[in-house]
Amino acid sequence: MTSTTTLSPTLHRKEYLVGLTIAISGAILFSTKAIIAKLIYRYNVDAVTLIAFRMLFSLPIFAAVAFWQARQGFPLSWADRGRLVVLGLMGYYLSSFLDFLGLQYITAGLERLILFLTPSFVLLISATFLKRRISGLEWAALTVSYMGIVLVFLHDLKFGGSNVMLGSVMVLGAASSYALYLIQSGQLVTRLGSMRLVSYAMCVSSAACIGQFFMLRPTSMLVQPSAVYWLSLVNAIFCTVLPVYMTMVAVQRIGAATASQAGMIGPVSTLFLGAIFLGEPITGWQLAGTVLVVGGMYLLSMKKNSVASA
Repeated sequence: MTSTTTLSPTLHRKEYLVGLTIAISGAILFSTKAIIAKLIYRYNVDAVTLIAFRMLFSLPIFAAVAFWQARQGFPLSWADRGRLVVLGLMGYYLSSFLDFLGLQYITAGLERLILFLTPSFVLLISATFLKRRISGLEWAALTVSYMGIVLVFLHDLKFGGSNVMLGSVMVLGAASSYALYLIQSGQLVTRLGSMRLVSYAMCVSSAACIGQFFMLRPTSMLVQPSAVYWLSLVNAIFCTVLPVYMTMVAVQRIGAATASQAGMIGPVSTLFLGAIFLGEPITGWQLAGTVLVVGGMYLLSMKKNSVASA
């Protein structure tokens, strides 16, 4: 009896640390997507081709998981299928496409910071259309985080000109699109489960991205240097498939709130990975902006924690 009582806290702590490690690793891998995309762009590959290769390599895995989930779950109604198509197009096709378009014009660090504001867009959209009240703490979180974005944006605008404005607007569109997906997916994720919903939505997104390529580009564009294939494979497996499922496992082990806080390492890791692999400079302005954005999102997550505890 004594040994069991003694071991329980140790095992619980180990479980927590494993979950936290998975969450942090998933956040870093997902953030690496921007770095890989920037490397692929060096081979004169455009966003349409880049995203098509990404989904071509990841589709078999998502399709296999979707097939496995379909065999275990209940049949979907036509209404559910329609919602899944809309969610897949909104959350993973449109959001990803705008994100990769924007990455052609802005640094990986600024892209990650803008995407990191997605929870704030969920809050603002909910307040505007669903009449959700925003608390004082949430306003403080929004103010701090947007000050950080403005700081980094003005810094990059000085060196990138109008291209930074164009790229930032595109990534803002990506973050807004994904925020709408999160708001609209609440009911379905409760009924289907996160793994089934994400697998189905990613299959829809893959079909849209691949179909878009064949409508807009000649098949000769499929012939690329070997480096593009390898980088696309890394982008698909390590920056798309693995982070998606690692995040789910982390949420199951340590909860959504803690997993969300662990994800705050994403913008920081992107900043340093961009410096290492892309030669993007790290300046005091960027560091200050990153601290403000991460701090603002931390305040927002603390609000979520207090609500959950209540």
